[in-house]
Amino acid sequence: MKASVLCMFLLLSPICFSLAQQVPPIPYAQGNGNQTATYAQIKDWWSTLAQRFEQVAIHEFGVTDSGEPLQWVYINAIESPNTLPQVRKYPIVMINNGIHPGEPDGIDASMMLVQDLLEGTAGHDFLKKGALVVIPVYNIGGAINRNRHSRTNQNGPEAYGFRGNARNYDLNRDFIKADTKNALAFSRGFHAFDPEVMIDTHVSNGADYQYVLTLLSTQKDKLGGQLGQYLHQTLEPALFKEMEELGEPITPYVNAWGGTPDQGWPQFYDSPRYSSGYAALFQCLSFMTETHMLKPYTWRVQATHTFLHTMLVQVANDGKKILKLKQADRQYYAKGPDSLALHWQVDKGRFTPFNFKGYEAVKPNSAVSGLPLLQYDREQPFEKEVPFYNHYTPAIKVKVPKAYIIPQGWHEVLQRLRLNGVQMRQIEEDTVVDLVMYKIADFKTRQSPYEGHYLHYNVQVQATPRPMGFRTGDWYVPTNQAALRYIMETLEPQGPDAFFAWNFFDTILQQKEGFSSYVFEKEAAEMLAKDPDLKQALEAAKAANPDLAQSTYAQLSFIYQRSKHKETAHMRHPVYRVE
Repeated sequence: MKASVLCMFLLLSPICFSLAQQVPPIPYAQGNGNQTATYAQIKDWWSTLAQRFEQVAIHEFGVTDSGEPLQWVYINAIESPNTLPQVRKYPIVMINNGIHPGEPDGIDASMMLVQDLLEGTAGHDFLKKGALVVIPVYNIGGAINRNRHSRTNQNGPEAYGFRGNARNYDLNRDFIKADTKNALAFSRGFHAFDPEVMIDTHVSNGADYQYVLTLLSTQKDKLGGQLGQYLHQTLEPALFKEMEELGEPITPYVNAWGGTPDQGWPQFYDSPRYSSGYAALFQCLSFMTETHMLKPYTWRVQATHTFLHTMLVQVANDGKKILKLKQADRQYYAKGPDSLALHWQVDKGRFTPFNFKGYEAVKPNSAVSGLPLLQYDREQPFEKEVPFYNHYTPAIKVKVPKAYIIPQGWHEVLQRLRLNGVQMRQIEEDTVVDLVMYKIADFKTRQSPYEGHYLHYNVQVQATPRPMGFRTGDWYVPTNQAALRYIMETLEPQGPDAFFAWNFFDTILQQKEGFSSYVFEKEAAEMLAKDPDLKQALEAAKAANPDLAQSTYAQLSFIYQRSKHKETAHMRHPVYRVE
């Protein structure tokens, strides 16, 4: 009691100040180097930090599927971290941890990073030039579901969380479809902070090699604009060079499925379902750190810690430039380019040479099957130049319309647009609009479930100009806004992560009305008699399809689909383009 009273009267005392500013012990540092913090320890540590340091505040933007709130720790020495500024002149770096809690390296490394920053041992002055946002654990349900065996091939830690969240979703496939409360809360927080750089921390499996940490950057061509050039020409080279000089050499994420890395590999295609692809839609430089599962846990945490520091140094140096490039790219989208790419393919004719440090691939006979089994021999390290195919070209490009119109009944889609900062307005009175309507002409569907969905792909559309009536309360979405990339990649049905691909509009694929053959047959015969073109089309279809020629019902259905009875909503994409 006396010590507390003394501190109250001697607020300027260096001793009292240091006690008030003491960083709580980090759980990882209290263990044996092969133990990661539990969710309870993580939550308590960050809460204590926020209580002790005025530069630290915890914000919440919603609960997760676990019932626990998603917390965002805001470290800001420039302004008060308790409120979010409307206008910023400094960059924000965001770190997302524990999206897969069985890969906890970033959870512990982020605590070490913030300890360095607050105690002044970081060796750089990032907090004087920028702010940091940390999600201590994104997949809280998975972190609570702790075990020792689910990461079959991973070298530590002793216990860890599970990949699936409280509803068994893989959250790193959920950023666009947002099936989970986690993703909905993430969208709110991401747009509230609007970071310039986002880092999502992971552990990789697959091939073996000499590196502890690999880096997945968002694809530069997909990011595009001035930020895409800066990422490729300036930021990535600086990160790789600095990590090499610090004794932690890194490689681009090894995406060598179906082969071995000594032959080179294509850059990972981070579509918007993933964190980095999602962030790129909003002009955010985004990365995934992927430490290697076979390396000791202490090595992996240290490599992640070193990379996080390296990123802060680069952003501190280039923060003002990054802000200007981001603003320029947003102005470009707000003005409305003529067209945008919805899908990309690797350019196999172009590559960037990379000096790769790997292990020789060997194929001894399996002790189980007796057949050759791919392995990597650590007694045969090599270093050689391999092709890294990091250039992509558009596979599908679509003209940018003036706006989209979405009927108000599609509330799940509208909710996601609002959460992602899309500007839109409701139609104030019943009206008729000249527009372009899409009919889904063809598509394929995955035969196996994927994250709660059966994804559509290879979508083909028929575009038809026509006037359409809309009701008061339907939504008008202009495209001359910074969120254009998100708008088009979700609302255009040919996009690989469009809302159509994720089954939001599947009700249009089912015909709601039909016919009885014995009743409709008379009308069908009359239609054929009156319409020679219809009769000719049917005969041509029968000649091309023997099954159709042998089925009365199929032939009646062919005629029905071309009759006045055909329902207009069937196969009509319910998002309309105003050209």
